[in-house]
Amino acid sequence: MSLFALGINHKTAPVAIRERLVFAPDRLRDALGQVVTLSTVDEAAILSTCNRTELYFELSREDIGPVLHWLGDYHRLDPEELRGYLYTHPGPAAVRHMLRVASGLDSMILGEPQILGQMKDAYQAAYQAGTLGTLLGRLFQHTFLVAKQVRTDTAISASPVSVAFAAVRLARQIFGDLDRQTALLIGAGDTIELAARHLHDSHIGRMVVANRTVERAHGLASQFDAYAIAISEIGAHLAEADIVISSTASPNPIVTRADLKAALKARKHRPIFLVDIAVPRDIEPAAAELEDVYLYTVDDLHGVIQENLASRRQAATQAEEIIDIQVAHFMGWMQSLDAVDTIRACRDHAQRAREDVELRARQMLAAGRPPEEVMQFLAHTLTNKLMHAPSANLRRAAFDGRSELIRAARELFNLDGSADPNSAGDPEA
Repeated sequence: MSLFALGINHKTAPVAIRERLVFAPDRLRDALGQVVTLSTVDEAAILSTCNRTELYFELSREDIGPVLHWLGDYHRLDPEELRGYLYTHPGPAAVRHMLRVASGLDSMILGEPQILGQMKDAYQAAYQAGTLGTLLGRLFQHTFLVAKQVRTDTAISASPVSVAFAAVRLARQIFGDLDRQTALLIGAGDTIELAARHLHDSHIGRMVVANRTVERAHGLASQFDAYAIAISEIGAHLAEADIVISSTASPNPIVTRADLKAALKARKHRPIFLVDIAVPRDIEPAAAELEDVYLYTVDDLHGVIQENLASRRQAATQAEEIIDIQVAHFMGWMQSLDAVDTIRACRDHAQRAREDVELRARQMLAAGRPPEEVMQFLAHTLTNKLMHAPSANLRRAAFDGRSELIRAARELFNLDGSADPNSAGDPEA
C-alpha cells in the first residue's frame, strides 16, 4: 500500500503545457474511472485548476509508470515529454504536498483561499465516481481539517495581496460597513470585475459601472445588481459616489480635479475615496490636493500588498510547523493500518482457542465433573493454548540470538510493568 501525488503546476510547467493537461469537469468522472482500472491503482482523485493538475492515488505496488503513460495517452502527449514537467511525491511527501496545496502554501498567490474549495470539489468528484477508499478518503478529510487549522491559527490569508482586494479593504477601513455607500467603478476589465466581486461580497449599498462600451458595462453590472453607464455620463453620477475605483487604458485622465471639486460641492464636502489603478493614471493627480478627497494610486496599494505579502510569509512559517505535526499524525494513522490484519488474526486465533476449550469444559460439566475441576481445566488449558506458540518462538529466538524479538515480546506483553497488569484494555483495539 503506497500513497503518491503526481502532477504539474505553475512552477514546473508553462501555461502551454498546463492547459493541455486540464481535465474538464464533465470528463472527470470518466477519467477517474479509467485511472482505477490500471493494474497498480487502488484509489484515485484528480485536482485540476488553471495553475495545476494533480493526481493523488494509492498503488498496490510502487510503480507509477502505468499512471504516467495513462496521463500522456489521455491527453495525447508523449509521456517522456511530460516527465520533464512532472513532480512525484511518495508516501509522507505526498501527504505534505496535499496539506500545503490545500493551505495555500503552494499557490501562485501565497495563502489564497480558492484552492481549498477546488480541493473539496476534487474530493466530491472522486467520491461520486467511487474511486475513493479508506486511505484517500481519510487523507482528504485530514487535509480539510489541517487547512482550516492553518487559516484559523495563522494570518496566512488575513492580509489582501491583490490590487482589487487591497482597494476594497482600504475602503472598509475608511467607511466601516459599506452597506450605505455607493461605489463607482470605471472600466470593465479583470481588475474592475474583481473589485466588483469584492465590493459585492462586502455588501456594498449601490454600485455603478462606467465603461466606454456600454454593452460591456451592462454585462459586468448584471452580475452584481449594479447600474451601467457610459464614461461620458460620469460627471452626472460622480457626486453620488463615496468610492471610486478606476482602471482603464485611457491615455488621458477621465476624472479631473475640476470634476471632483464640483462633485464635492454637490456632496456638501462628504469625503470621496478614490483608487486609481490605471497606468497612465485615470484620475488627475492634482485632485489629491482637494480637501475631503482621499486618492490612492496603484503604487500606494503595491506598498500595502508588499507589506501584506511579508506578513503572509511569516504566517507561512507557522503554517509549515503545523503541517509538519499533521503529516506525522497522518503517517502514524497510516502505519497503524499495517497492524490491523495482525490484530485481527490474533483475535481470531484466541477466539478459536476459547471456543474449543469452552466446548470441552461444557462436556465435562455435562458428564458430572466437579465445577472446580472444570474451572481449573479451562484456565490451565486456555493459557497453554494461547502461550504455546509464543513460548516456542521465544525459545527459538533466544537460541538464534534474536534478542530484538525478546525485547519486543517484553514490550508487547508489558512484562516490565509499565501499565496496570489488571487492566483489561480496550476490547476493540
